[in-house]
Amino acid sequence: MPLAFESASHGAVAFGFFNIDSDMLLLEQEFFFADDFCDGIVRLTEAEEDDAAVGWPGYRIEDRAEVGDLMGAIHGVRFTGFIGATYERFPFPERREDFVQKPEGAENRDLFAQMIEPFAAQRTVRLDCERAGETATVAGYRFDRAEFHRLLDYVWLGGYPRWRDGVRPDCVERMAAAAIGSGHWLFEQIELSR
Repeated sequence: MPLAFESASHGAVAFGFFNIDSDMLLLEQEFFFADDFCDGIVRLTEAEEDDAAVGWPGYRIEDRAEVGDLMGAIHGVRFTGFIGATYERFPFPERREDFVQKPEGAENRDLFAQMIEPFAAQRTVRLDCERAGETATVAGYRFDRAEFHRLLDYVWLGGYPRWRDGVRPDCVERMAAAAIGSGHWLFEQIELSR
């Protein structure tokens, strides 16, 4: 489930996985797949410039109502917008122990891409970092370095409820190794949860 993160530009914003059967992430009204996000992070770790930018494919749902009602969809009572469409296809599990983020979620990428098309416009999601302010801006949402590290830690953990059996997709492992081993200022002092 998405959690609240404190942005320097928009206050508290929602970020995270929203359906355990997909590796798609949301950041408010922006949607993108975890493998693209992780690959973007890896490219940024290799940047030689202090102020660097990377991008990856994503989607934006302009009308907040078209995003959908996550809690209504989880409880099976209100299937609106894109999130409602995902839960009609992949319902919330009946058993609590089955509520785990599936590391094979990328296998459903094409289905989730088809489901989001009626609601969203495709766009490039940009990640810009600025050394002077020690910030990272993802899709227009600016985070200080510590909060940006929390976003990466969320993906590393598999959000809430966490990766099933602690098994992470390869893209997440690559992202973590690159971030920890990076000499770029944005990744200084990064710590990922155990």
